[in-house]
Amino acid sequence: MKLIWQIDPTEIDALQRFVHAHKDTPFVRFRIEKNVENPPHNVSPEHFWEVSVGCLLTSQQRSGPQSPVSRLLNTKPFPLSLSFLRAQTEPDVAAQRVLQTFGGIRFTQRIPEYLSANLAQLQEERWLHTQSVLAELILQRNAEAERKAADFIRLHYTGFGPKQSRNLLQGLGLSRYEIPIDSRITRWLNQFGFPVKLTAAALSDPDYFNFVSNGIQSICQQAGLLPCVLDAAIFSSYDNDGWTDENVVW
Repeated sequence: MKLIWQIDPTEIDALQRFVHAHKDTPFVRFRIEKNVENPPHNVSPEHFWEVSVGCLLTSQQRSGPQSPVSRLLNTKPFPLSLSFLRAQTEPDVAAQRVLQTFGGIRFTQRIPEYLSANLAQLQEERWLHTQSVLAELILQRNAEAERKAADFIRLHYTGFGPKQSRNLLQGLGLSRYEIPIDSRITRWLNQFGFPVKLTAAALSDPDYFNFVSNGIQSICQQAGLLPCVLDAAIFSSYDNDGWTDENVVW
C-alpha cells in the first residue's frame, strides 16, 4: 500500500504566497542564511552543547522573541556553557542554580537532570560517534541523512524525542528537510488543510512523526519550497514579527 501526497494548484499558490509574505522577516532570513546558503562545515562540541541546551529549554516552555528562554539563550557569555558545567562537581545542581537565579524558566529540576546525563555522554566516546554522524550529514545534505542523524540523537541523548532531535539539527544549521513538528506547526497545517488531522501528542511516536514529515516534504517539494523555510515562516507568523536581527538565536 502506498500513500500519494498530492496538493492542487490553488494550495500550491497559497503555500508559496504565505512563505513569500514572510520572506523578509529576520527569522526567515536567518534560517535561509544559516541552513540553506551557508551551512556549517563542522560542528564543535561547544556549539553542539549550546544548541542542545536551547532545544531542551524551548521544548518545555514558550520561546518567543521576548521570552525568558530567548533572553537566556542570547546571554553572553552563555550561562550554561560546556566549559562551565564541565568544571562543576555537581553539574545538575549548578545548572539548576543558574536557571532558578535567571528567573522565568520552568522545569528547573528536570532540565538540569537531562543536562547532566548528556554532559556525561560528551565526556565519553559518544561525542566521537556524534561527530561522525554530523560529518556524514554535512557531506550528504539530503532528507535521508537528516532522518538518520535525528534518529541517532533521539536514541542517544536524554530528553530528545523526534521533535527535539530535529530541532537540534535545525539549530546547528544542518537540516533543510526534517523540521521539528510541534503544536504551532500542527495548528498551522490543520488550518491550511493538511489531509491528516494532526495532534502534537501523537507526534511523540517516531513512526507517526516520520509519516507526517514525509507529507510535509512531499508538499513542499511540489511547491518548490524547503521545509526549513516553511517552518521559519510559520514561526514568524505566530510571533507577529517580534524577531529582530539581534534576538534571533537559531
